[in-house]
Order: sequence, then C-alpha cells, then structure tokens
Amino acid sequence: MNATSASLLGLLDVCGGELTGGELVRTAQERLGEFWTLTRSQVYRELAVLERDGHVAPGTPGPRDARPYRVTPEGVAAYRAWMSGAPRADTIRIPLLLTVAFGRLLPPDRYAAVLDAAREEHAQRLAGYRALDERLEAEAADAFARATLSFGLHYEEAVLRWFDALPTEVRRGVDPPRA
Repeated sequence: MNATSASLLGLLDVCGGELTGGELVRTAQERLGEFWTLTRSQVYRELAVLERDGHVAPGTPGPRDARPYRVTPEGVAAYRAWMSGAPRADTIRIPLLLTVAFGRLLPPDRYAAVLDAAREEHAQRLAGYRALDERLEAEAADAFARATLSFGLHYEEAVLRWFDALPTEVRRGVDPPRA
C-alpha cells in the first residue's frame, strides 16, 4: 500500500457512499489542500490497482460512464493497517527553493518577478484556506478535517513570513557585497 492508495481509501471511507475519480480529486483538494496533491491520472491508475486487489468495488456507471467506487471491508482493513504504521519521513521538494538557491543565475528583474508571483500565490492560497476554515467552522466540520486545514494555514503563514524575512539582496536577486 502506498500513500496515494491509502489516501483514496481513506477519502472513500470518510465520505461514505461512492465517489468517482473526479469526485475523489475534488474531495482531496478540499480536504487535504495543496499539501497532498492527487492528479486525475494518479487517481485512476490507483483505483484500477485497488479494484484488482479487492480494496474498492465499482458502482453503476453514471453520466458519461463516470464510474463510482466504494471502499470494501478489505480496503478499510488495508488502509487502516497502513495508517497504524510509522509515517515515512517527509520529503520536501519545493521548486521555488531551487530558484532561490540559484537566483544569482537569473537576471535580477526576472528573479524578482518570480519571487513576487510566488509570494502572491501563497497569499491567495492562505486567503482560500481562511475562507474554507470559516466555512468548516460554520458547518461544524469534524476536528480531523479542521486539523489538516490548520496545517495548511500555518504553513502558508510561515512561507509568507519567510518571504518577508528574506534579505533585500535576495529579494532583488542581487549578489550582496563580499567582505
């Protein structure tokens, strides 16, 4: 069982009933945000494996042959066993940090534009998470969904603090004077 399969089984179990691949992608985006992304191709590839292994069962196809799936008791047991193990170490792969690490290789105006666009993207994501948090609070959403969203809120706030704390030279893409 990999983390993607476990996330799909967990979403099917938590949401109850049946969900299509597209609905799983939308649900993952809402419940897990940008810190656990699923692409349609990943979802459909994993659903085929999960069906083959007896962890999901297909429902009756709907409009445009959209095929809903439900988690089976075997699937519940499999992902709960996976969850009860120690989580794998986090892997941090943030493309923006590569741009910063090698920023002196870009023209300063282009580098600064990339940084400004990235900061704006994080600010918009934080605003979206805050709006979602208000909605979930109004709906009295479960504490586990809110705790996951809380991570996203804290992460985006930390990233924006990082942007604001960058030395002026780094923000402008200009090498600082050497001593």
